[in-house]
Formats: sequence, C-alpha cells, structure tokens
Amino acid sequence: MDFTLSEDQVLLQDSVRRFVAERYGFDARRAIVAGPDGFSRAHWRTMAELGWLMLPFDEADGGLGGGGVEIMLVAEQFGRGLVVEPFLTSCVMAGDLIARLGTPDQKGRLLPPIMDGGLLATVAATEPQSRFDLGAVATRAERRDGGWVLDGAKSVVLHGPSAGLFVVPARTAEGITLFLVPGDAAGLTRRDYPLVDGWRASDVRLEQVRVDDGARLGAAGAGLAPLQAMADRAILALGAEAVGAMEVLLWSTVEYARTRVQFDQPIGRFQVVQHRLVDMYVEYEQTKSLLLLAAMRLGEGGTAAASAASALKAQVGRAGRFIGQQAVQLHGGMGMTDELPVGHYFKRLTAIDALFGNVDFHLERFASLS
Repeated sequence: MDFTLSEDQVLLQDSVRRFVAERYGFDARRAIVAGPDGFSRAHWRTMAELGWLMLPFDEADGGLGGGGVEIMLVAEQFGRGLVVEPFLTSCVMAGDLIARLGTPDQKGRLLPPIMDGGLLATVAATEPQSRFDLGAVATRAERRDGGWVLDGAKSVVLHGPSAGLFVVPARTAEGITLFLVPGDAAGLTRRDYPLVDGWRASDVRLEQVRVDDGARLGAAGAGLAPLQAMADRAILALGAEAVGAMEVLLWSTVEYARTRVQFDQPIGRFQVVQHRLVDMYVEYEQTKSLLLLAAMRLGEGGTAAASAASALKAQVGRAGRFIGQQAVQLHGGMGMTDELPVGHYFKRLTAIDALFGNVDFHLERFASLS
C-alpha cells in the first residue's frame, strides 16, 4: 500500500497543525471549555471559512469530496490540541447521514448551513438501555395525521446543548427509521451536562414530538445499516483523534524523563523508565498502523470497513489506557493535577474508549466479522 500523502493532503495537514499550534494552547483550550457553549463559535466560523467543514461531503453536494484519509488528517491534529468544536458530530456523523440518505430537498436545505457552520447537527442514537447496541431502540414513531409523532429518550447526545438539529432513530412498524427533529421542536427537552473530557452532552426527552413526513430521513425501516456505517466513520475520526492525543502524551513524557532529575540524574537514564517509554511508543505505532488501514478501507464499505473500524477501536481503547496510565505515573504527582495537560489527554482517551463501543465490544464484533 502507498501511504504517501498527496500535495493537497499535506497542505491540509499543515494548515490544521498550524491552527492547533497557534490558537489551541492548553490555557486557551481551558478557557474555551469553560465558556457558555463548551466550544468556540469564533473557531467554528474559522474552520468553516477554511473549508474544513466541507471536507466529508461529495462535490455534488457542494463539498470538497474528502474521504477517510482527509477525515483522519483533520481529526489527528484536533487530537493533538484536544479540540472540542463539533466537527465529529455535525459533519462526520449527522451531516454524513443527511448526505447519504437525504432527498434533494433535505440536502439542499440542510447541507449548506452545516458546511458553513450556521447549523449544528448531531445524532441522538444511544438510549439509557442500549449501551453500545445501535439496534436497541425503544423510542417509537407513529404515523398520525400525515406526519409522525415521536416518544422516547436519548442519552449522552454529544453537543446536544448547542444542536439545532437532531437525527433521531426511532422504531416504526417497518423497523428502525431515522428522523430529522429540529432542536426547538415542541415536546423536545434536554438535560445538559459536561463530560469528563470537557465535551458537552445532553439527555434528550421526546414527548409527543410531531414532525411532518418530510422529516423522515431515508426509507422507513432502513435506518440501522446507515447508523452502523456512520458509527464506523465516527470511529475512524475518534481513532485519529486518539492517535494525536497519544503522540502528545508520548513525546511530552519522553521530554519530562529527559529533564526530571532524581538521584542526581535524569529519570530517563533508568532502564525501567526506558522500557516503559519504549512500550508506549510500540502501542502508539500499532495504533497508527491500524488507523491508516481503517482510513484506506473506509471507502470500500461493507465487512472490510467494519472489520478495520473494530480492530482500530479495540486497539485505541487498549493503547489509550496504557499510554495514559504510563504518562500519568511517570509524571508522578504532577500527572494527577488539573494544571498539567497530561491528565486532560488521558481523560479524552478514556472518553473515546467509551464511545461507539469499548475494547470488549469491538473484539467480539471483529471476531464475528472475520
């Protein structure tokens, strides 16, 4: 396989890297997370102006026609800065479902504002009882008066507090069906809260929420397969973000081991510390390799893409925990403080492990697909 990036891909990678380095320092990021939205509206507008929000969409829909590699390049640099803007939720998740399943009218109304940053969309897929099973949908939608009435509850909806549009899976007579529900719909309520990694989420309650027939996304009863494909696409972005975070943890720990003096010499000279750093590097490189495989397989779809996504997610969970634990321990007591970035990277890796299935879930899924 040829892993050489094209000229355009290198330019994209460099532009995102510069943005993160110049505008997303640790103190700046802490201020953003503490703000009213939990992310920077100004940064979001800048990302739109730079064309990053258009990357996942086909040129026929007004996008830039980016694929798995482009998503990987952006998300990896976002992971280096612990970027909290809703690129994953609005573009990679909700936007992708609308682009793949939407009617010409739906795409014409919704994709341009998503790509210019004016409309924030998210997917309300998980429910209190569903854990990692996207098919465990208890929310119901019934036909009534030429439209639909939705009742149910969704949990841990990423960027739910700021979302102007929700993609909601609900169970109909035909099976699982997807619906587009405006954030201000009557009967929709949210309970907003911060997550351990600084992101914001909502528990969403739907009580007699009425939408017209034009709110259905795709065919009735055909929502599960697109949801699973969306999850694999999201796993690629999360895996790339995790690789970026692991890289920062690895090299910041190496640098600390070079400068932290104990017993009249840097701790990096002790063999036991060197072994730990080497093990961290091995885990990082293994994850990076699986990320490249998943990025290249994403466009193939089907079992190949699903298997690569599950292999990546299982490795991300295992390596993220190992690298995070070693980084915290080698930094000593400082690694536990809120003032040091190490703990914040570990929190994000822990949150990524819990999204769209943990290590055990994806090991079982990989075995079933093989």
